[in-house]
Amino acid sequence: MTQKTSYHDPVLLKESVDGLNIKPDGVYVDVTYGGGGHSREILNRLGPGGRLYAFDQDPDAQRNTIDDDRFELIPENFRYIKRFLRLYGYKKVDGILADLGVSSHQFNEADRGFSTRFDARLDMRMNQKSTVDAVSVLNTYEEQDLRRIFKHYGELRNAPRIAREIVAARKHHKIETVQDLKKICAPLVPARIENKQMAQVFQAIRIEVNQEMEVLHEFLVQCQDLLLPGGRLSIISYHSLEDRPVKRFIRNGMFEGEPEKDIYGRVSVPFKKVGGLIVPSPEELKKNNRARSAKLRIAQRTDQV
Repeated sequence: MTQKTSYHDPVLLKESVDGLNIKPDGVYVDVTYGGGGHSREILNRLGPGGRLYAFDQDPDAQRNTIDDDRFELIPENFRYIKRFLRLYGYKKVDGILADLGVSSHQFNEADRGFSTRFDARLDMRMNQKSTVDAVSVLNTYEEQDLRRIFKHYGELRNAPRIAREIVAARKHHKIETVQDLKKICAPLVPARIENKQMAQVFQAIRIEVNQEMEVLHEFLVQCQDLLLPGGRLSIISYHSLEDRPVKRFIRNGMFEGEPEKDIYGRVSVPFKKVGGLIVPSPEELKKNNRARSAKLRIAQRTDQV
């Protein structure tokens, strides 16, 4: 049965938790707690001796904590997973789950500035304590840096022009709200694809504000050390920027290049993939439109630890 919360509908719930191949007395980590949907399902499958640790840096998510002696919610960014698990006495775990991207709650809260649907201050911080928000990016970054962000994180062909127009506009008026940014971008693209382009612009800024790609890379490298032989990694991504490094790292333990072969032509890799790519069923897509771009990849830690 799909678990729903008012905060966030967990995507690929059964499939992602099935992928962990849970042992009743194992130790598991949900690094993107959000509304707690995936965590609750993991706890349902754990026995009295099992343990679940969850990470979420967002105070809104932290208010959803679960009252269960087997559960601990750590109010930190999951880029620090190794450090904080060691504080709780764990150097190795049996499984790690990540549901990347932005929660429905964050998109639906107007004052968080994640969505193009509301005219609010451009914030986009997942960690409200962070000093860098979307306003500071748009008003202080050099033109070449804005161009890089829109090109690499937004995959926008007209990234140079968007960056140029933002720099020109902020000379006359500080860019502070969603409407300010929309007004700058509107003349740069045909109306028929305006919504798609604005979504890409917002994605680019959000990824920069939250250092999402750096966090993902750091996290994956630590998973290699944290998982026990046979331990499982279950990762849901929502766009190609996330999915590509996940896919590559699962395949060969690297983000670029290829692993070295030994004298027999063999390579030593930290993971082996489990099954193929999993996407939401038509039934899930009817219930939850946000799941439409979700991709689940599952991997198992090899014995080469």
